[in-house]
Amino acid sequence: MNTYKKIMNGCVAILACILFLSSCQDDSYLRDGGKANPEFNGTVLDFLKSRPDLFTELVDVIEYADMEEVFEKEQITFFAPTDFSIDKSMERLNYYWYNLQGQDSVTNIKQVKPEVWKELLSLYIVEDKYIAKDIPQLDTTAMAAYPGQAYVSYGGKPMNIGLVYHDANGIKYAGYRQILYAYVNDFVENDMTNAYVATSDIQPRNGAVHVIRFIDHDFGFNDDLFISKAIAAGIADRPTDEGN
Repeated sequence: MNTYKKIMNGCVAILACILFLSSCQDDSYLRDGGKANPEFNGTVLDFLKSRPDLFTELVDVIEYADMEEVFEKEQITFFAPTDFSIDKSMERLNYYWYNLQGQDSVTNIKQVKPEVWKELLSLYIVEDKYIAKDIPQLDTTAMAAYPGQAYVSYGGKPMNIGLVYHDANGIKYAGYRQILYAYVNDFVENDMTNAYVATSDIQPRNGAVHVIRFIDHDFGFNDDLFISKAIAAGIADRPTDEGN
């Protein structure tokens, strides 16, 4: 992708997320549904398809990784990364592969092996349904008292989910509440890579969806992890029908 395209993609993603958040405000879901209706008449995959402004590439990744049945038939909690997070990781991969390794550019998700997408996408899935009221408090500065809750992702990796109680007007824990989803890095002891949720408690028929805040999240929780796994599995040539 050239610089202009990157800038335009970023602007579109930011605008889309602002519009999305204005229609589904955080606290309206965290307060027993609030003014907004959290229920969605369809599957998790149907919900993602209903928001092409945020999840077009994510849906493509799900289909390419052959995981549609998980999102349509199984009871899951999905912490949904937006297209902007996928784009950021793909751009970092392209920079490394093209500029540092002198290889042909990586611009299409199908140049990364489907098993890589499946492994990393599985980090965002937890079996069964969990909404904010089901999640214990997490304080990253007082983990002994408020550690959140350990879970195992769909791919078998250790994760942590917690509800962060923010401060308000100098009063501790009196502010808004926000879900924090963390990958407990099995390469670095006690290291957690965090993903804050921007919009929570969307409830399709087969589970719950929590949309991850895109501005500070890379797909796979760490773009170095995404890059290393993609390269180790082998980078494919660009599809011939992609164009220049």
